[in-house]
Order: sequence, then structure tokens, then C-alpha cells
Amino acid sequence: MTSLAISTEPKAEELPDDLPPDDLWSDQAPMESTEHLAQITLLLESIELFWKDRTDFFAAGDLTIYFSPKQLKNEKFNGPDFFVVLGAERKPRRSWTVWHEGGLYPNVIVEVLSPSTRKLDQGLKKQVYQDVFRTPEYFWFDPETKEFAGFELVKGRYTPLEPDASGRLWSAQLGLFLGVHADKLRFFTKEGALVPTGRERAESEHERAEAEHARAARLAEKLRALGVDPDKL
Repeated sequence: MTSLAISTEPKAEELPDDLPPDDLWSDQAPMESTEHLAQITLLLESIELFWKDRTDFFAAGDLTIYFSPKQLKNEKFNGPDFFVVLGAERKPRRSWTVWHEGGLYPNVIVEVLSPSTRKLDQGLKKQVYQDVFRTPEYFWFDPETKEFAGFELVKGRYTPLEPDASGRLWSAQLGLFLGVHADKLRFFTKEGALVPTGRERAESEHERAEAEHARAARLAEKLRALGVDPDKL
């Protein structure tokens, strides 16, 4: 996912009246690899399920963020691999268009590094997220090397987040930890529990049901050994 130099003006509050429509299509470069797709999908699915009852956020993966009308004419800036905007209406969008979203920028951004994007993600994009978006938290993760880092905006500058004893980083914006589990970047609750995907939740419920069935079978066997018919209890 490549990008050109970014103009930091005009700001959303300084935009002219003749703005482009708010339903602009996303204009992203092709996905780097199947690992990128799997990682982005994992983050998106798990937080959407974890916040299934919330309506005050927007989460997306590999979606263009339009933040300047000039960008449409002579700049190309591919959006983050994953981002969350808090205080936004939860609804489908073709892109995130800042001037039609009340000037809201992402609260949290995650970039999935690759050999072709590493320099951009750790350089220009980081600067844009800090100076233009003013995104409170920025994380990156390399699915090949497992490099993982996070930053929080402190007095206008990104400051590295310190990992806990498990190597996880706390996101105050999301109220969740981010950490590496089974070679993937995942969300964890403040208690340390893995935030599951739909498949993982179904598998867990199936395992619990099987364990309960096995426990009931053992109890019935013991009752029969004592001469008690469990079906008549």
C-alpha cells in the first residue's frame, strides 16, 4: 500500500462549502498478502462481536480515509489497515470522509507491516496520524517477525506505550489490551481474557456443552452404581 506526500491543509473546520459527496468509494491499493487480510479480518470481527450491543463506534479495515478535498485531486493516501472511530454512528460506509463525519478522525489505528510498507507505516504515516489526524493511539504489528509496538499521543507527540508483564499494550481508548496470541495480534479484556471471534465463541460454547454432557454422564453412572436410577430423580 503506497502513498504520496501529504498536505496537512486545509483542516476539516476550514473546508469550503462546495465539498465532494459523502459517499465516496474507498480507493485502496491491493492487499499485501493473505496474512494481512487474515489479521485485519481477525481484529475487525472480534471487536465487532465484543461490542455487538454498541451503536456509537465505527470500525473498518483497509478503508480509505478522505480528510482533504485536495486529496481527491492530486494526492493519494491509502487508509489504515484497521481503525476505530469512537462517537460515530455504527453503519456501513464506502469510505471515511472526515468533513461529512463532524471532523472525526480515528481514535485508534493499527498498521500491519510488510517489507513494502514498513518504512511508510513507521515514517510518513506515523507522522500524519500524529500531526494531522491527531489519533490518540497508534499500533503496528509485523505478522512475519511478530514485531509489535504502540504509541499514545502525549502533548501532540507519540510516546511509546509500555508493555505489561505479558507483553501486551493497554489501549485506553478501547478499554482493551492488544497483544500477540498464536502469532496473531489480538484484543484482550482488562482481566486478560482473549476477545474471541464468532467461530472461537461457538467452539468454546460447544466445548462447554460437551464437558457438561460428560459430567452429567459420569454422575449418572455413579448413581447407577449406588442402585439409583438417575432417570427417576
